[in-house]
Amino acid sequence: MIKGEEFIRTIIDSAPNMMGYWDRDLRCRYANAAYSEWFGMPPEEIIGIRFQDLVSEQLFALNEPHIRAALAGEPQRFERTLNKADGSQGHIIGHYIPDVGADGKVRGFSIQANDVTLLKETEAKLKLAACVFENTLDGVLITDVNGTILSVNPGFTEITGYTAVEAVGQTPRILQSRQHDKAFYALMWEEIKANGRWYGEIWNRRKDGGLYLQRMTISMVPGEDGKPVRYVSVFSDITALWRKDEHIKHLAFHDALTDLPNRTLLMDRIGQKLLHSEREQSHFALMFLDLDGFKLVNDQLGHNVGDDLLKKVAKRLQALVRGSDTVARVGGDEFIFILNNPQGKDEITNVANRIVRSINEPVEVLGEVLQVGVSIGIAMFPADGHTSVNLIRNADTAMYAAKSSGTNSIRFFSAD
Repeated sequence: MIKGEEFIRTIIDSAPNMMGYWDRDLRCRYANAAYSEWFGMPPEEIIGIRFQDLVSEQLFALNEPHIRAALAGEPQRFERTLNKADGSQGHIIGHYIPDVGADGKVRGFSIQANDVTLLKETEAKLKLAACVFENTLDGVLITDVNGTILSVNPGFTEITGYTAVEAVGQTPRILQSRQHDKAFYALMWEEIKANGRWYGEIWNRRKDGGLYLQRMTISMVPGEDGKPVRYVSVFSDITALWRKDEHIKHLAFHDALTDLPNRTLLMDRIGQKLLHSEREQSHFALMFLDLDGFKLVNDQLGHNVGDDLLKKVAKRLQALVRGSDTVARVGGDEFIFILNNPQGKDEITNVANRIVRSINEPVEVLGEVLQVGVSIGIAMFPADGHTSVNLIRNADTAMYAAKSSGTNSIRFFSAD
């Protein structure tokens, strides 16, 4: 029997849970090794100690209702955060179990307290992670190793339009925009396999069919063996930012009034043509346009009418531009038209005449019917210059010669 008691005591002392027994006088009759370790006292010092002497006055006050209930025969269960002997804090789940004798009277109660500090810390971390997952504005998508979607957050729904019910069980292919080729995705997965992560920008498609640009990180979550068990994608919608950036770029290279290319973009395009001219054996005509009668419109009807007139002239010029041609506003009522690879002077003259006829058409501007003309000077590459500066200067010279000869005139540059 003694051997049996020793065996049971050994098992109880080896248990990670705190176990003890208190009689009706609240004196400890038994405490296992975990109990001693928690309070930092050897078992012999705990045995016989009063409950209120073992714990602080504040803790005893918290536990007293449970003690009274246990001595009244009512089992108790509660959670408590306590200070350990080493000064750290621990969290327990406590049980007070009444010891009822054969006569029905409670002789005392046993205590079992489970140290759940690590579980509580893990639970707190999980709650924090869940809070971040649920409340972040970024979209979060989690898949298994086969690409099946396991979970998405509200941010995902907000950006893509797909609810969790619609997305879970599908694959991220439901978002594909077909804006990227197979090589793009192959490189993405090569980087994930090599580095465990990919970061970049990608076009995807919302549930309603609309395209959006997202900045995304895909991270591989490894298992204990280092092999992937999950993939986590975190992304944000940067479409508005991209459009703003594109708009800023557009403003830098386009005229604010007419939206035509400005002098900066024009010079770049001429430079590109000159750069590739030897390899491609290309040539082009540069037409310098100056409106006839525009100053009179501005002076008599005001700048609002003049600005609106310039916008409508720009639209008419744009209607005459082929894909390889360029029309730009270089200041005031001056425009430059680049005709790419014309088939001789006859084609250049034909295009110039079409420009004259188009601009000569009456135009209604803010209730006024107006008519203006245009003078055109033409310089040809490579005959009339090998740099953008020379070509523009020579076309400008030809334009002044055209203007001096009368309205709606066309002149080719002549060095004579």
